[in-house]
Amino acid sequence: MGLYNQTWVTEFILLGLSSDWDTQVSLFVLFLVMYLVTVLGNVLIVLLIRLDSRLHTPMYFFLTNLSIVDVSYATSIVPQLLVHFLSEHKAIPYLSCAAQLFFSLGLGGIEFLLLAVMAYDRYVAVCDPLRYSAIMHGGLCTRLAVSCWISGSINSMLQTAITFQLPMCTNNIIDHLSCELLAVVRLACVDTSSNEVAIMVSSIVLLMTPFFLVLLSYVRIISTILKIQSTEGRKKAFHTCASHLTVVVLCYGMAIFTYIQPHSSPNILQEKLISLFYAILTPMLNPMIYSLRNKEVKGAWQKLSGQFSGLRSKLAT
Repeated sequence: MGLYNQTWVTEFILLGLSSDWDTQVSLFVLFLVMYLVTVLGNVLIVLLIRLDSRLHTPMYFFLTNLSIVDVSYATSIVPQLLVHFLSEHKAIPYLSCAAQLFFSLGLGGIEFLLLAVMAYDRYVAVCDPLRYSAIMHGGLCTRLAVSCWISGSINSMLQTAITFQLPMCTNNIIDHLSCELLAVVRLACVDTSSNEVAIMVSSIVLLMTPFFLVLLSYVRIISTILKIQSTEGRKKAFHTCASHLTVVVLCYGMAIFTYIQPHSSPNILQEKLISLFYAILTPMLNPMIYSLRNKEVKGAWQKLSGQFSGLRSKLAT
């Protein structure tokens, strides 16, 4: 009973990146700019897809979902991080910490599943182009997207529940930027082997399984591309997958490195940098990758820019 009386923690203290005031102010400005670019870039991608009928295809339907996930993931972490850069007391309430873990973990899982679904979409487009419209119809795309959101949310709900039922005793200092799963589990004053097993199982189901499906899809895609006789045909086929493949390498690579070995000795600084990578850098880069490497998106931008220019000319006259 004495131990139980010590288990309730009302708030957590996040140590963040630095305790130096000048460094924190500089980081605040840097991350604020990156966050605004992230929100603007992803919102513009979603609006562009909605406004241009040429982009009303399965690939861009999934890209819309990916952009929504990216901006939501960044929003679940970065605003709190920015506030703490300018605060002396870097506290986060117990329930807010649980909510942050739920949303960040859920959105991360949804992103991995979406990337696997997008790999399947690219597989069908390259390996079975004549039946692409019949296979990737609107109903299937909607079911796949909904399955990603539901699966990621259920996993996050379970992980959050089993994590926050752990007794924290009097330890409420999290040496991290946010309420990240592994960082919170380390606060427990009891054996956490069952939680580590749950994290490993979750990693296999929501990380490694989609990753292997992506690998299988790209093995088939590359095999098909190599059979194309013309150089131009091979180049065109590969170009349809280049943006997605770039994002896959960025997202899966870091996640596998972070979560697949929870028993290893933690490198706190490394975990913080990886957290920043997912919270700020990846959501900011994804719209740029799809915009700069995709002819359809660049064409839609040009069309939209032309329409705005024409509208301004009419208003000016």
